[in-house]
Amino acid sequence: MTLVELWFLIIAVVWTGFFVLEGFDFGVGMLHSVIGKDEPGRRTAINTIGPLWDGNEVWLIVAGAAMFAAFPGWYATMFSGFYLALVLLLGALMARGTSFEYRGKRDTGNWRTTWSALLTAGSLLAPLLIGVALGDLLHGLPINGAHEYTGSFWTLLQPYGIYAGVTFVVLCLAHGSTFIALKTTDQVRIRAVRLTRFVTPVAALVLLAFAIWTHSIAGKGLLPNPVEIIGVLAMLAAAWLAWEDREGWAFGATTIAVALTVLSLFSELYPRLMVSSTSHAYNLTIDNSASANYPLKVMTIVVVVTLPIVLGYTAWTYYVFRRRLTDKDFSVKQH
Repeated sequence: MTLVELWFLIIAVVWTGFFVLEGFDFGVGMLHSVIGKDEPGRRTAINTIGPLWDGNEVWLIVAGAAMFAAFPGWYATMFSGFYLALVLLLGALMARGTSFEYRGKRDTGNWRTTWSALLTAGSLLAPLLIGVALGDLLHGLPINGAHEYTGSFWTLLQPYGIYAGVTFVVLCLAHGSTFIALKTTDQVRIRAVRLTRFVTPVAALVLLAFAIWTHSIAGKGLLPNPVEIIGVLAMLAAAWLAWEDREGWAFGATTIAVALTVLSLFSELYPRLMVSSTSHAYNLTIDNSASANYPLKVMTIVVVVTLPIVLGYTAWTYYVFRRRLTDKDFSVKQH
């Protein structure tokens, strides 16, 4: 494996880590008002990710930084073409981030309702926009011979890209509901399990259609590859495990489904980075968009040194905050 191929794999793994970790954060954000029927219930749902969400979001920054360092041509074309969409994404991330901090600052219904709405909207919009962007990479966008994006914002709204965004939203919903079931007790857990039993079969069907469409868009026929099929089966397994009240295993199954979905998208894209709908001769590939050999070597050394530290710290954080929460831990009188 060359360094260029290695860095494509690293970027795919980082994006996978982002959706595995931040995916259930997005799901909790979208579902906290649905599963938490009252204020203690909503606070219970939110606090399942309270110590984790900001650390999980760092993976998005790492993904962007890795793309910039390893494939600057890819970064330049993608980020300039998706400029307005990225502004919307940043707005969504800022809205959900500030909602965590400000929602409990005042003990009034309108105040909390407003911040809950922003949390829900931001948690829905973020995976939708990122999914559209990743889907557009494979579907193809108007890119000329100088690797410049020649379309508009509306050009980004391709049918496949929109469906990719919807798929990632549904995956996050399934991932988030299993996480709430895993991390809570009493009525909040019961409602989360009920929702998981409904949303996971729906997610499996959505994921199956996405796998077939993705494989077809890549020009490889309609039958999905084994990785995509296992992802669908993992989501079906999550549904069965939810009915068996084995929420830990159900969360593990949705984790596998999310991870394999992201990896399958990158595997279908390889060795391309962005497909040009103008001419395939203008495609961005790992060879024509990569950095020089020396910076790739330096970054590889940095990753080898720092990645185990990051993974170790992440695992320790999840271990420390492993306790289940109950709505009895939170009352409307608490601030």
